[in-house]
Amino acid sequence: MFNDQRALQLVFGSPSASKRVIAELERGTGVRLHIRGTEIALEGNSDNFALVERLLHQMVALARTGRPMVPTDIGRGLEILMEDPETKLTKVFDDVVVNKANGKPIAPRSLAQKRYVDAMRRNNLVFGVGPAGTGKTFLAVAMAVRRLIDKQVRRIILSRPAIEAGENLGFLPGTLEEKVSPYMRPLYDGLYDMLDGVKVQRLMEQGVIEVAPLAYMRGRTLNDAFVILDEAQNTTREQMKMMLTRLGMGTFAVVTGDPSQKDLHGREKSGLNHALRVLSGIPSVSVCKFTGNDVMRHPLVQDIVRAYEHDERERAERREERRAAERNANRG
Repeated sequence: MFNDQRALQLVFGSPSASKRVIAELERGTGVRLHIRGTEIALEGNSDNFALVERLLHQMVALARTGRPMVPTDIGRGLEILMEDPETKLTKVFDDVVVNKANGKPIAPRSLAQKRYVDAMRRNNLVFGVGPAGTGKTFLAVAMAVRRLIDKQVRRIILSRPAIEAGENLGFLPGTLEEKVSPYMRPLYDGLYDMLDGVKVQRLMEQGVIEVAPLAYMRGRTLNDAFVILDEAQNTTREQMKMMLTRLGMGTFAVVTGDPSQKDLHGREKSGLNHALRVLSGIPSVSVCKFTGNDVMRHPLVQDIVRAYEHDERERAERREERRAAERNANRG
């Protein structure tokens, strides 16, 4: 029994949205929901009754706070509680990093995102690793803006390896901004989401925000800055080492990438994979991993990412089986 009809409506959304939300909830739990006014009866897999009740009570409590609700929230809440039943959803969904330019809050929407945000608050160097659409870059930009607003850093530096142009941008026509803009568009998009366009332009002109390809970082020392290296799977070992050794006093760095999407030429080894291996034991370095379950785009994208992850696991298992067979054959 729930005493707040309005809060229930906010949780489930419009009539058309509520049908999708309820269907998703029933598929995920094996529990059927029968809603009449403020009463919800549960039927089906009784093992998950407590989980569904906990989810609904927490979602209604969130709605009562006045937090803007979207239909996907209840599915996200279910995934969080299935991973960790003791989680308080308010500690995830209400952990606002910064507000968008339109006033809407930016907060974690999965446990992986929550751990990532916490890691960026605690550590000087954070790696965010996983598929596209999981919010790695977006949340890193949000944290950079937060630290700039709070005067914890004096500037934001956003960088990517411009591999499509071979990192050799000199031959391209136009100013530096015109040359790099196509490669840096995802980083610009995040900035314009959080700060209005006029302010972004002004901060860039003042040098407070710098967007540049990785090649332009060589020989510099980056003090009092929030540095984001995006698409880091496309760095070489030498480039990654160069970038990480640019970090100066009062600087925070976030390195994001998807090891499965490497575009390096030939047999070139990824600097991201190498860095994850050699730096993992350093206390002030944190590695946050995302999976297909954390994808925040269209549900179809989640299914696509999961399918590719499954294929990659199967291929890895087959490779290991072949290696084991070869070792056994050599022993014979």
